[in-house]
Amino acid sequence: MSRDQQLRERWELVVEKLSNQFADGDRLDLDAIIYLIGVQELGQPHKKFKKDEKINLMHIAICRLLEPFGYYEFNYIDDDGWPHYHIKEELPTLKAGEQSVLMKQAIVEYFYESGYIN
Repeated sequence: MSRDQQLRERWELVVEKLSNQFADGDRLDLDAIIYLIGVQELGQPHKKFKKDEKINLMHIAICRLLEPFGYYEFNYIDDDGWPHYHIKEELPTLKAGEQSVLMKQAIVEYFYESGYIN
């Protein structure tokens, strides 16, 4: 099986499982999945978040997802429990489609490593 095919199949599995678990089967999009990862990483799943906090959650998720690729490194957790990262290497200039593929690959690896998918 090609790497692209494997990524597509694992991505669909992640989307299906998360959609069933968190959206009553309505298909979650990439941004919604990134948001859920941010909530997971913060560890405060029952908190109601303000708009700016939701943006920060997505930032946390992106940093965490791209950490294994060498772009970010975990720095510390602040007094409110929010993780902070610093940039290790600037992201390359990517087209929108390439950004999407990178994030999908990172998300699949995140859930694969956690055991959420096989």
